[in-house]
Amino acid sequence: QAQLAESGGGLVQPGGSLRLSCAGSGFTLEYNTIGWFRQAPGKEREVVACISSSDSSTYYADSVKGRFTISRDNAKNTVYLQMNRLNPEATAVYYCGADIEALVLSMISAAYNYWGQGTQVTVSS
Repeated sequence: QAQLAESGGGLVQPGGSLRLSCAGSGFTLEYNTIGWFRQAPGKEREVVACISSSDSSTYYADSVKGRFTISRDNAKNTVYLQMNRLNPEATAVYYCGADIEALVLSMISAAYNYWGQGTQVTVSS
């Protein structure tokens, strides 16, 4: 059974950093597009970053460009989201999703087939 599990969230001060992990089981993340999304209270789930299966091309939301980095460790079947220079607007539950056998990157959550349970990120002083 395909499953995703996020970890690495927590409380961090503005300007700080966190690294989120998305570990896969039951299937190989390398062969699928993986996306990081976030959802703040009262808001819709929005894309943060995604990475393709074919050539590891990436997409970043404008709000995180230059501060966040998505990457893969295929040996560990894990995708990471390194988040630097965090601000309070980043406070949300962060989810990773898998778009199975996708040919192109998708920034739409409805395109993703599997989701993890989410990890809370709180940026506050």
